[in-house]
Amino acid sequence: MKLNVVLVEPEIPQNTGNIARTCAATGGKLHLVRPLGFSLEDKYVKRAGLDYWDKLEIEEHDSFEKFLEKYPPENTHMFFVTTKGKQVYSENLYKSLEEVFVVFGKETKGLPEDTLKKYIEKTIRIPMKPHLRSLNLSNSVAIVVYEVLRQTDFQELEEISSYFD
Repeated sequence: MKLNVVLVEPEIPQNTGNIARTCAATGGKLHLVRPLGFSLEDKYVKRAGLDYWDKLEIEEHDSFEKFLEKYPPENTHMFFVTTKGKQVYSENLYKSLEEVFVVFGKETKGLPEDTLKKYIEKTIRIPMKPHLRSLNLSNSVAIVVYEVLRQTDFQELEEISSYFD
C-alpha cells in the first residue's frame, strides 16, 4: 500500500521535520503544500528530520488547489483529518486500499472549511476531550499513519526486531 501524508501550509518547522522523519521511517510519501511558514533549509526542520531527508520521498505543490487538481479526492482514497471529522480515524477504512492520502491542515487553522464541507464523507478525526483545540500536528500524523499501517498489517516494514541477532 502506498501511503501519502499531505501537509497543507504547515507553519512550524519542527513539526514538519518530525513528520518527515515519520514518513521516512514508514515509507510514506510527504506532500508539502505551499505556502510554507518556513524554508526547507531552516535549521529546525533539518534538525528535527535528522539524517532522514535523503530517505524521504517528497513532493511539493504550489497551492492546495493545484494539489487537489493533480490528486482529485473523487478519484483517490483521500482522508481529510480534522477535529470536525465524520468518522473516527481507527474505523476499518484502509485495509484493502492500494493507495491512501491523509491530509492535514496548518497548525493554527486546520483545513479550509469549504473543503471539509465538500468532502465531509472523507473526513476523519482523532477522538479527544471536548473544548480542546487539537493535538500537535506531528503527533496527529503519527497516530493516523500508524493506524493506516496497522490496518494493512505493516506491509513492507520490519516485523521482527533484529536487536538481539
